[in-house]
Amino acid sequence: MPALPGHRPSLLLELDLTELPAAPDGDDVLARLRSRGRPQLRLVLRALHDAAADTRVVGLIAKVGGVLPWAAMQELRLGLRAFAASGKPTVAWAESFGEGSGDMAAYVLASAFDEIWLQPGGGLGLLGVGVETTFVRGALDRLGIEPQLEQRHEFKNAADLVLRTEFTDAHRTSLDRLAESIFTEAVAMVARGRGLTTERVRELADTGPRTAPQARAVGLVDTLGYRDEVYAATRARVGGADVELLFAERWRPRPRLRLPARRRGHVALVEVRGAIGSGRSRRGPMGRQSGSDSIGAALRAATADEHVRAVVLRVDSPGGSAVASEVIWREVCRVRDAGKPVVVSMGTAAASGGYYIACPADVIVALPSTLTGSIGVFGGKLVVRELFDKLGLTTGTVSHGARSLMFSGRRGFSDDERERLAAILDAIYDDFVAKVASGRSRPVEEIEAIARGRVWTGSDAVGLGLVDELGGLRDAVRIARSRAGLPVDAPVRRALHVSPLARLGPARNSEDPRAVRAAMGQGLSDLTAALGLPETAALRMPSITIR
Repeated sequence: MPALPGHRPSLLLELDLTELPAAPDGDDVLARLRSRGRPQLRLVLRALHDAAADTRVVGLIAKVGGVLPWAAMQELRLGLRAFAASGKPTVAWAESFGEGSGDMAAYVLASAFDEIWLQPGGGLGLLGVGVETTFVRGALDRLGIEPQLEQRHEFKNAADLVLRTEFTDAHRTSLDRLAESIFTEAVAMVARGRGLTTERVRELADTGPRTAPQARAVGLVDTLGYRDEVYAATRARVGGADVELLFAERWRPRPRLRLPARRRGHVALVEVRGAIGSGRSRRGPMGRQSGSDSIGAALRAATADEHVRAVVLRVDSPGGSAVASEVIWREVCRVRDAGKPVVVSMGTAAASGGYYIACPADVIVALPSTLTGSIGVFGGKLVVRELFDKLGLTTGTVSHGARSLMFSGRRGFSDDERERLAAILDAIYDDFVAKVASGRSRPVEEIEAIARGRVWTGSDAVGLGLVDELGGLRDAVRIARSRAGLPVDAPVRRALHVSPLARLGPARNSEDPRAVRAAMGQGLSDLTAALGLPETAALRMPSITIR
């Protein structure tokens, strides 16, 4: 019913959390177009953290279910807990939590609400946490492709995916601990949210899946019902039919009157998403790549801007090029040396090259299930000589310089070339460990013991001293404001922004932001790049799917 003139209706916020809200880069026009119509993660998190203080907002209702990345789920859950702390009702409803594998994260998210509804014909999996790894060595052997790779060291398992057909002991040990850490955190969250013991939650996970009535009988959900019943009950709970529904991302804080003042200091946000490579940030067939030119320019802009008092570096990257990672690392050091605090906020992954660029920061914040560490390196090439022979292809070569064809995929390494490759990887690894030790103010020997290419969860990384505290992006911003002596509401702005109109003009020089704007296209990757195996040294974490 329409509101009376002058009457501001109460608001019941709505969310659809069956998929992760979109988080396009501000300068990535294509990503912004593709995400039109989807909830924006930034706006959703703002509503969750801030809307509870709005007297117009009387509650929150959300549809949940589906597969969510663990770390991203935890960041959303932090926002939900912040909203729930106000005492205003929060209601989650799901058609099912058991239509496929990987639904446990969705239920962990639902456990942050004070009431959970489940459709009568639905189910609840809550089956635990599993990791699956696909090895491609057998397929490469059949094709006639020989991987010639070196890794530093036994836990640098990205190389194992193409070198082997099954787990090594180190690989299995690493993944087993990742799954155990994430499962332990998930059990603790469900136990707190549902008022159960951790032992009981583990027992329920081991004896699932369950039908909806069975899930209600053991206390995993509160009520069985359909969408119309959930909404009717929630409306009645918060004020009746006069309550207006509003998507959470559409909520806006009330404008505040401020006296004119000189421009205040602010926090600059720099985001590193996807694999790290040289050149400009771009989007290609293998996903988004953060280019060292683009990220370096943003960090230089933050260093030079007198109004920037602190920098939050958001890292969601499995790593990539060792050279490109070092370029970004240097610019992070320059921001810090300019007296501006640098706080890293880690997303789903900030490993290998992603950790390399984070280690010089003043404070590192990670989510419990962030995949980080992976302090190691691998490199080499894939030799396609046998494949070419099968296809009837021959190769003629002309070269000057004893090692001019060292990285050619048409032949294998000679003994002295392999020895040289090993020496280079050793040097890169030692430098990586030394940089981490310096950034974390720890002896090299201590870092070496927890490095060796091993991936850790954010929870474990805190205990190891690789991460300072657990939290999300909002926590990193809070720390940055505090360290810079800024007020709690100091604005957060992108360090580098080029307006669409400005992009039409040519850049004047290499310092002009237009010179490093994101590229929107990229050529098709070759076989090596498609497998995530660059021909030069790589600081990269293996792809890990956690269900």
